[in-house]
Amino acid sequence: AAEQGHVNAQVKLALMYSSGEGVEADSTEAAKWFRLAAEQGHVNAQVKLALMYSSGEGVEQDYTEAFKWYLLAAEQGNADAQYILAMMYSGGNGVEQNNAEALMWYRAAAEQGHADAQYSLAVVFFNGIGVEKDYAESTKWARLAAEQGRADAQYFLANNYNNGDGVEQNDTEAVKWYRAAAEQGHAEAQLNLALKYSNGEGVEQDYAETLKWFRAAAEQGHAKAQFNLAVVYAKGEGVEQNIGEAEYWAEKAVESGVERADELLEKIRNLCNS
Repeated sequence: AAEQGHVNAQVKLALMYSSGEGVEADSTEAAKWFRLAAEQGHVNAQVKLALMYSSGEGVEQDYTEAFKWYLLAAEQGNADAQYILAMMYSGGNGVEQNNAEALMWYRAAAEQGHADAQYSLAVVFFNGIGVEKDYAESTKWARLAAEQGRADAQYFLANNYNNGDGVEQNDTEAVKWYRAAAEQGHAEAQLNLALKYSNGEGVEQDYAETLKWFRAAAEQGHAKAQFNLAVVYAKGEGVEQNIGEAEYWAEKAVESGVERADELLEKIRNLCNS
């Protein structure tokens, strides 16, 4: 059926060669059958073929060819293709760099509910990339992506609430979105949540929670969190004073190049010797 030009059969055969299901895996054969289906306008085959050209799998890597197939899929309304096309325009990858085109395709995907595109639009409007800066529009798109669970969008939205960018300043909302991102392992959000607990901003002051979130970020290698965790242990805030832990995290902060970390380490070592 694939040989006779049946598009669904071509796609099925391409997927078999791609995965090695029922045949020996062969990316060159997969690309061949994806191409035949793509040439008949099969949108998923166009996306698969574009991806193969991007990665050089089964074909020679060729970003211009990748762009061509992503464009065909994007014009058929495929949100993933629209998003990737926007990134290619944004970075000048396989096509001449063009912020206006990038904006158009980010919006096309975002309006279909594509969370990555929504977050990208938030960044574009916040920074005024190819468009006038618009914090309110930025916040709108960040919220849509954040509500879909995208951690960096949640962190971005939290910052907007924290700073009053495009929305009325609101510490409670900032804490809500920092927490959402922090619980997904976003280190910057964990640090900011810890600081909110430490200062009692938008949440009741709670040193145990401060410690918990400083540690979560510090264990991911976040330099400022390592510094702050060392301070917490040195002072015994929300935890029993522990000079050994304080020294350990201060050393980590020094290794990470945090300003004044060497001074902190010296003070902690003086505590050890006193």
